[in-house]
Amino acid sequence: MLFEVLLAVVVGAVIWFVMNKLRGPEVLKTEDGWWGVGERPEAGEDTTIQPFHLSTSDAELEDLHRRLDQTRSVPSLHNSQFNYGFNSEYLQKVISYWRNNFDWRKQVERINQYPHFKTNIEGLDVHFVHVKPRSVPEGTKVIPLIMVHGWPGSFYEFYGLIPMLTEPSQPERCIFEVVCPSIPGYGFSEAPHQKGFDSVCAARIFHKLMKRLGFEQFYAHGGDWGWLVTTNMAQLEPKTVTGLHVNFAPPQPGLLVTLSILLGKSFPKLFGFTAMDLERLYPAVQKQLVEPLLESGYMHIQATKPDTVGRALNDSPVGLAAYILEKFTTWTSKDFRNLEDGGLTRKFSLDDLLTNIMIYWTAGCITSSMRFYKENLSQGLNRPHTRIPVVVPSGYACFPNELMHSPELWVRQKYHRLVSFTPMLRGGHFAAMEEPELMAEDINKFVHIVERQKK
Repeated sequence: MLFEVLLAVVVGAVIWFVMNKLRGPEVLKTEDGWWGVGERPEAGEDTTIQPFHLSTSDAELEDLHRRLDQTRSVPSLHNSQFNYGFNSEYLQKVISYWRNNFDWRKQVERINQYPHFKTNIEGLDVHFVHVKPRSVPEGTKVIPLIMVHGWPGSFYEFYGLIPMLTEPSQPERCIFEVVCPSIPGYGFSEAPHQKGFDSVCAARIFHKLMKRLGFEQFYAHGGDWGWLVTTNMAQLEPKTVTGLHVNFAPPQPGLLVTLSILLGKSFPKLFGFTAMDLERLYPAVQKQLVEPLLESGYMHIQATKPDTVGRALNDSPVGLAAYILEKFTTWTSKDFRNLEDGGLTRKFSLDDLLTNIMIYWTAGCITSSMRFYKENLSQGLNRPHTRIPVVVPSGYACFPNELMHSPELWVRQKYHRLVSFTPMLRGGHFAAMEEPELMAEDINKFVHIVERQKK
């Protein structure tokens, strides 16, 4: 019986390979959209790019402080740590720091250290950070790179990474020109006013953004939703995206993935599973079912009724902080659920975490950010982009504490020209923010490989 199963796997793989070769690369199709208020104007699109400068006011801070002062605490269960969500006792310490020590005006200055802009695309004012290297040695090629965030992050996730890419300390590293847009509905990008804005729409808008900035070709990097948006960018225009680097690549359900889970522990070499893969995949029920269920309750809410909880979070800074910061504990390491402080400041500073919260709070974008789940997931799991492989050179940074582990075999199912697969030393879901040096190193390694292959 086992021989017949293995034979079927081999024959199926050969047929799949031949059919894909005969069919040739498939390109994702899309059409222009309109996401602004009302109908599309006949006058056409305003393509100008305007500087954007973040500011705050006494009234904004007074309102925040009033709401923080009036929060109603709820006692946590004894010895519950973070297993019931964000621990209420520790949350009071975060609130106290936020109210009495956190300097939002100082963080606004930090945000403004890089040039920010807005431009209108498909009816939306799209916000982006655009950082050019200050000095470039003669004869050195500057490499354009778009980096896309996810939820509940923002462009600010990349602030520790940007200087390592644009002003590298090591002479052998590439020098990048970096563009970090806010997904529409996130941060300071206008929220869509019409239904249906999904990852493919965001990918199309970001292609238009890069063209408007004068880039004919560029590299792309993403994690969380940024993984899907940049993957869609590569599927839409494979000749425009020179290379794609991601640090999140959840598996696509299928026969090969299912068989590898069922048989991989007994026959790891058959599927190319390493000791690392076996450790992170098994026992399968615990690692592939129980753990994801423990961390995915939010997804069901946001994929079905985002506006209900969104209204509550948009009114309460404490509720917003608890909802978002919980992800920065358990998505950094599942073991942090058993700590009194959730391990929150083991990898991040409260200043950086609260800055990300303040972007959501001041922009009032939590509801529109959560709608992105409904727009993407309510259309089913068999949409065109799920069936189309990525044919541009791709790299995957495999961080050990990512929500779901993806062995190289699974990643190659989607990314057919995977030129680098790097098991990272440490780090979790918010890797660019948590381990910027490791991320910069892997992006450089990937780009060097692709650039050499182009010659």
